[in-house]
Amino acid sequence: MLDIKLIRENPFLVKTNLEKRQSKEYLGVFDKLIVVDKETRELLKETEELRFKRNKITAEIQKGISSKKNVFDALKEAKLLPIQLKEKEQKLFLLKKEFEELLYKLPNLLHDSVPFGKDDSENKEIKKEGKIPVFDFELKHHGKLAVELNGADFERAVKISGTGFYFLKGELALLEHALRNLAIDILFKKGYLLVHPPFLMKRRPYSGVTDLNDFENVMYKLENQDLYLIATSEHPIVAMHMDETLDEKNLPLKFVGCSACFRKEVGKHGLDERGLFRVHQFNKIEQVIFCKEEDSEKFHEELLRNSEDFLKLLGIPFRVVNVCTGDIGVVASKKYDIEAYSPREKKYIEVMSCSNCTDFQARRLNIKYFDGKEKKLVHTLNNTMVATARMLRLILENFQTKQGTVKIPKALWPYMLGLKELKPKKKV
Repeated sequence: MLDIKLIRENPFLVKTNLEKRQSKEYLGVFDKLIVVDKETRELLKETEELRFKRNKITAEIQKGISSKKNVFDALKEAKLLPIQLKEKEQKLFLLKKEFEELLYKLPNLLHDSVPFGKDDSENKEIKKEGKIPVFDFELKHHGKLAVELNGADFERAVKISGTGFYFLKGELALLEHALRNLAIDILFKKGYLLVHPPFLMKRRPYSGVTDLNDFENVMYKLENQDLYLIATSEHPIVAMHMDETLDEKNLPLKFVGCSACFRKEVGKHGLDERGLFRVHQFNKIEQVIFCKEEDSEKFHEELLRNSEDFLKLLGIPFRVVNVCTGDIGVVASKKYDIEAYSPREKKYIEVMSCSNCTDFQARRLNIKYFDGKEKKLVHTLNNTMVATARMLRLILENFQTKQGTVKIPKALWPYMLGLKELKPKKKV
């Protein structure tokens, strides 16, 4: 959520920043917010004046009665004031509600280094790492290969759960655990606190961490309950400190979240119906940091390096892009996407998103720290360490052999019970 004080004092700065997003909707919301804010403050002033007048007349009536003066006119006016006051208070309540809804619809202010662009085709590449593999045979689709390894069953998952779900089995399931264990080990050794969060959240804290539109397009809601399945562990971990004031000496707070994630995946990308890329349920290891404003850019780069180091250990080629103004989303002020190379599609595909959310989430959730003199909003940052289903796809593509086997990246060997290669097995 944006600072209303900044909007009031420098509306031109805010509107100019919003224009970078090239969204008529955001500009319309901003213009409407300015009007509603003005109306709200004017009505608040009128309401306070009426309350003052009511108190003054009440005092005059009491004084007149005690001195035996005629208070008929004062009593007549006193009867009308509560009716007028109630009308204004009701209108004020509705205006305040509309004001809050409009404020929640505005996105974060973009950092100056975010490149201008209309969509993901204009994201700016800033780094490329790794050697692109060359194959002398036709690569198999990762879903087909996973089935041949007896490591996945899509048909039975569709039978009981519908499209976008899968069973992960045997050695491929063990490989999924290995990815999580490696990611956790790396971050735990760097001082990140391991957290297994709740998989369900109430709407109020959830509205503090993400765009309200996500409730319709992304999240699953429990019927007749104020509970939503989480889309990422970032959300409950950030909301964990809602309505708290942290001690400055404890900052930064660094977390590694481990959870299942649930997403409708409604949108232009569609579902991977017989694969592991865009699915309704998957496991993810997430990085989350709470810090002071002056440190957030530094930690944004740290989160990025952590994910880069992970991909380097796996030996998967990747590139980093600075996400442009037309593609960045609501919550982040600046975002890097890390895209790993898919040799079957011969292109880079997004596997990690590294966001600096500045004080946007903290203002919604009322998360502050005390520096010894005053309370200040924290900055929150997040980045995927590994979404395991997507990474399994990339391993199946980048390390498959002509014989139909899959070489396991060396960094995962310590977690694979002696296995160094996945081989085809009889389907059960």
